[in-house]
Amino acid sequence: MDFLMSGLAACGACVFTNPLEVVKTRMQLQGELKAPGTYQRHYRNVFHAFVTIGKVDGLAALQKGLGPALLYQFLMNGIRLGTYGLVESGGYLHTAEGNLSHSRSAAAGAVAGAMGAYLGSPIYMVKTHLQAQAASEIAVGHQYKHQGMFQALTQIGQKHGLVGLWRGALGSLPRVITGSSTQLCTFSSTKDLLSQWEVFPPQSWKVALAAAMVSGIAVVLAMTPFDVASTRLYNQPTDAQGKNRAPKSSAASCSVSAPLLGTKDVGIMKGQTGHQLFKVTQAPGWSPILLGTQSGDTRPFLLPYGG
Repeated sequence: MDFLMSGLAACGACVFTNPLEVVKTRMQLQGELKAPGTYQRHYRNVFHAFVTIGKVDGLAALQKGLGPALLYQFLMNGIRLGTYGLVESGGYLHTAEGNLSHSRSAAAGAVAGAMGAYLGSPIYMVKTHLQAQAASEIAVGHQYKHQGMFQALTQIGQKHGLVGLWRGALGSLPRVITGSSTQLCTFSSTKDLLSQWEVFPPQSWKVALAAAMVSGIAVVLAMTPFDVASTRLYNQPTDAQGKNRAPKSSAASCSVSAPLLGTKDVGIMKGQTGHQLFKVTQAPGWSPILLGTQSGDTRPFLLPYGG
């Protein structure tokens, strides 16, 4: 039941936050491996991106990739949070004194997140491709021209096999491991602090809601550099064997090392504003689930995670 509830709740939030994910994806692909000032900035910020996409591609384009996004949320969060819930209910996350172990929580969250992300990787890759597709005048990154999720999965599978379907999966693991472990630790820690400080009435659902929003901000700060690299790896063009055509100094290495070396593409935190909004606005979207919680409940399936 934890698997089903976690997946369905994530899908509910995804319907409302997918437009922010579309904006985030395009802003992260903008200026890929190019020095600042050498490329046209179609999207100046998250608000300008919304207006631009709506004007050029149409308002419906803000929900591009919704199908695979919903499926990925169901699979990824169902597996991640359901697995974590089983570990938590088994008592493996608490010390002999009965206190929550933050190190065990982080480790369990990281492993559960990695499992969900790896299994759902083909869906996430297609989602990225569809969200990046745009009219030529505002297109960023490689344009795959898919007709839909099932057509894309079938085409990639027939052309490149399982290797092609799971292309970029390993590159997504640092992103999910960092995000999942950070989220589950900060969520439970924030709930404990809010309860101790008596910020809200005892047993109030507001404790879980506030903790979810604080945790969302922490997740984005920790995960965004890996998210930029993962998005670019998924969206890179491929050769006849299904391998990335980018040179060894790929999007991943450049995104992570450029800000430190002062070289190309200082966009390690690209899409940060959009990603922050994406995470924080997911928490209210889970209010029907949160309303049933108590301040002492640390079950992670009550907390949203964009994956």
